[in-house]
Amino acid sequence: MDKYLIFAPKGRGHFTERLDELYLTLGHYLDREKAEGRHLQFSRTFLSDAQNQYNDLEGSCLFQEILSHAACSIIEQPPLDGSKISILVKTTDGPDNFLFHSIRLTEEETRGANSYIQTMLIFNKYMEEMKRLGLTLTEQCVRTWIYVADIDVNYQGMVGARNDIFRQCRLTPETHFIASTGIGGFSQTRSESVAIDFLTYPEVKESDKTYLQALDHLNHTHEYGVSFERGTRLTIDGKQTFFISGTASIDKNGKAMYVGDIKKQTARLLENIGALLADGGATMNDVQYFFIYLRDPSDCDIVDQFMQQAFPDIPRVLVQGKVCRPEWLVEMECVAIKEN
Repeated sequence: MDKYLIFAPKGRGHFTERLDELYLTLGHYLDREKAEGRHLQFSRTFLSDAQNQYNDLEGSCLFQEILSHAACSIIEQPPLDGSKISILVKTTDGPDNFLFHSIRLTEEETRGANSYIQTMLIFNKYMEEMKRLGLTLTEQCVRTWIYVADIDVNYQGMVGARNDIFRQCRLTPETHFIASTGIGGFSQTRSESVAIDFLTYPEVKESDKTYLQALDHLNHTHEYGVSFERGTRLTIDGKQTFFISGTASIDKNGKAMYVGDIKKQTARLLENIGALLADGGATMNDVQYFFIYLRDPSDCDIVDQFMQQAFPDIPRVLVQGKVCRPEWLVEMECVAIKEN
């Protein structure tokens, strides 16, 4: 059984005090999980200010004794609850049968490199590692998260590089792409315009994957120049895991719906997610958590209240993350699970 929970400090003191609080809270939680046969398998940490917080986090007991012992990702996407740091934690009683590469460039690597070049560099780093392991981007990579600094400026460069990489790897509309989120976010490297996380299953076969569609709700992404799957269902280890890509308020023609209306955009994107899940035989009741990305932090209360009414029992975190089109005010992603 996989279990997901989101943690944030309740205290509003110094950042290091919040790290200490999370160290104790998460430590106690993982002790209880261990008693039930589950262990920490993955975490994603959202920071409000990576430039000032990353080193404190990396040097903390929270990171050194807990987070660093499993796959982890750290990104600046400010949590909108005022916590400064929020952490998604996944525990499981299953095998650690995946690889997670959170690739961040150095100041030297990013110097003078635009978002196209940085994206190419990161994908090539990943593919070199896959080649060393006897794996491929095409078959074993199941999910990516692409964080783009100043996304209104740098997104197109990232898209162009990803399209070029995929063509080289024969990832096309006729074969398949990879489930993905492309969203505003910053790494700890000040000059880095693109950071990418890759989720890889070494033992997966193409027949284990089903690419989700809901063409009466959302069109194919390649029709408007980008290359990712709306969602992927992975059937392994006696369960089906649904990786739903970043999803916005879009119609079947690729047009943004309800421009300027945050509440209607939220409702529409959730309808889209439900349609994608239905294509693979799942429902919203199977969703394990939501990541909610808002362009404008002042929309937080409206969206949070909407989600509390609609899905009060599903963990969620709301962060500031600009969506790839300015007219999209909100985007969400999720994971759903169905036991076979």
